[in-house]
Amino acid sequence: MLSMKKKVMFSAVALALLLVPVGLVTQAQVPNQKPQSSYAGKYEATVKGETGEQKISLEVLEDAGKFSGALTTARGAFKIIKGTVADGVLTVEIEKPGGGGSGPWKLRQNGSNLTATFSEAGKEMTVEFRRIVADEISGEWDAVADASGQPFPFTLTLKLEGEKVTGSSASQLGNSNISEGSWKDGKLALIVEGGSGKIALAATMIDGKLSGDFDFAGQLQGKWVAIRKK
Repeated sequence: MLSMKKKVMFSAVALALLLVPVGLVTQAQVPNQKPQSSYAGKYEATVKGETGEQKISLEVLEDAGKFSGALTTARGAFKIIKGTVADGVLTVEIEKPGGGGSGPWKLRQNGSNLTATFSEAGKEMTVEFRRIVADEISGEWDAVADASGQPFPFTLTLKLEGEKVTGSSASQLGNSNISEGSWKDGKLALIVEGGSGKIALAATMIDGKLSGDFDFAGQLQGKWVAIRKK
């Protein structure tokens, strides 16, 4: 059982949480977390063609180690026939116009983006693909932090730009701006300087709801959830 002094301290920190946004616990705080992300996703790039600059898109699908998807250009959509990963490189075979397989495309991760190298007409080509990030975050969220069994409601107002998240939080005690934020691989990361130290919260998106754990200066932890305002 918690002593009365600890309960009061915990509740005070939870109330302070309402003044500030919450953030994702860093990898240093979760040592078993693997930073490697999946190749799966939707990407786009701009290349120079005979008629000027053209946009092309690449969709990579992964299921139990098997890769599929499609490359879409001005000439049409071409399926990824197969793919294998070796030494940190995803090598895919893409069908040719009219059928058959093309030469291999080698895809290397560059942060959340992909660098593609392949041969065309005897020349080695390089294309930089940018990941298309789905905006599931922007808007207002009704959130509740659980501190020692006591619910403390607050509101998050979030805006997504690429992978960067900005915005603010508000409660009956006041408002505060987000100091750092990101949305990547289905995880929300918001770091804020609280009045008595950093407050962080780990959150993932499950069925349209944010759910995770908050951490106050590495000393106190708790749960929180949020749903989008209608």
